[in-house]
Amino acid sequence: MSKTYVGSRLRQLRRERDLSQASLAATLGLSASYVNQIEHDVRPLTVPVLMKITEVFGVDATFFSRDDDSRLLAEIQDVIQDQEISPSPVELQELSELVYNHPSVARTLVDIHRRYRNMRDKLTLATDIRRSAPGSQVLSMPHDEVRDFFYARQNYLDSLDHQAEDLAAQLGVEAFGIRDTEAAIARHLHQAHNVTITTHAHLDGTLHRFDSATGHLELAARLSPGQRAFRMAAELCFLEAHSHITELIADEPFTSQASVNLAKRGIASYFAAAVLLPYSLTHSRAEQDGYDIEHLCQVFGVGYETVASRLSTLQRPNQRGIPFTFVRVDRAGNMSKRQSATGVHFSNSGGTCPLWCVYETFAQPEVIVRQLAQMPDGRNYLWVARAVGHNRGRFAETNKLFAIALGCEARHADRTVYSAGLDLTDASSATPIGAGCRTCPRTNCAQRAFPAINEALTIDAHSSTVAPY
Repeated sequence: MSKTYVGSRLRQLRRERDLSQASLAATLGLSASYVNQIEHDVRPLTVPVLMKITEVFGVDATFFSRDDDSRLLAEIQDVIQDQEISPSPVELQELSELVYNHPSVARTLVDIHRRYRNMRDKLTLATDIRRSAPGSQVLSMPHDEVRDFFYARQNYLDSLDHQAEDLAAQLGVEAFGIRDTEAAIARHLHQAHNVTITTHAHLDGTLHRFDSATGHLELAARLSPGQRAFRMAAELCFLEAHSHITELIADEPFTSQASVNLAKRGIASYFAAAVLLPYSLTHSRAEQDGYDIEHLCQVFGVGYETVASRLSTLQRPNQRGIPFTFVRVDRAGNMSKRQSATGVHFSNSGGTCPLWCVYETFAQPEVIVRQLAQMPDGRNYLWVARAVGHNRGRFAETNKLFAIALGCEARHADRTVYSAGLDLTDASSATPIGAGCRTCPRTNCAQRAFPAINEALTIDAHSSTVAPY
């Protein structure tokens, strides 16, 4: 640490907190000239100064580590590997220096590329004569925009999370079982907002419906107590945290009302999970129980997906949980949910890796599958996955089956029960996977479906290897 130069990172932190160099120096008990020298990489960051910064500003020590750049670096690589943007390769070291020394520039480039990709897709659809009939709509991707909204915030909404935790304490959630929690939320809805709640066996596939004009909330009878409590808590968000929702989405460049509405629903779902699984209690129990998802389901009375998703949001300063990536994938490889507080990045240029353990879960639903996986950059990750099914309401209805996965860097794995029996120090035991065939640089993978988009394709008609490309 004695020779760690972090000028750009310290400058970024200071600007985020709207501080002058003099104010930052006074806060840290340093001279203004000393802070200036650190910011200009004349002086390195020392351990005592690092400890002071983490204490005062509540940032993790990894904020000043290059390891913390992994996600942004992967995103920049995705941009550079788009041949329509950059036909010439750029060395990884150059990209790493850009990300570390100029993170705001890197994020701007990623954002520009995302907007370009969206507009390219819209233009392609608009000019496709097969889809240009009257009444057809230009392609919009609200799910992508909302995913990026949460992604940019490391999947943590601080003020909303605190408000949800305060409400949980008011309701007594920490002392209740899920049935009592459901009853407490129902009473609060009625007493504070004059909401009446009814349960119906037939809602034509709708799980809940709230009429704000009449204050009538209908819930499907098929819902479990935890599911009913979740949907009631989500409606509470609109009733009691409306100003927070407005503030969160006010400056977002959403391109459609559908994106705005989906973002509101996503924020309400975040709030509901934070009420049923209050932050401090959830963090404490998760650390105590080794992030045992199934056990936490029993403790809080909610489903596997809800607990797994909540664990990926535990990023409160000074009370951080493991930085997890949460994903929900179907059997066709479609990733319908993706939340990340870590460096794992999934390519936008194709499907996910077939060697990833999530696909094994469909052969044995309800059984947890573990995998120590290595990404092309050499980082090892522990993945925990399980298939979760939702029973159909009627015989003719389509059943729902998804793989739910949580992943973290191997350096955090020993904090979980899932590391038991795994040799996390043996790199050779890790399964080599990638972000997707089109961007994966591995040349000897027998499972490769497509050639890498950033490399010239060379085919010898008289020779073959285990890898098709």
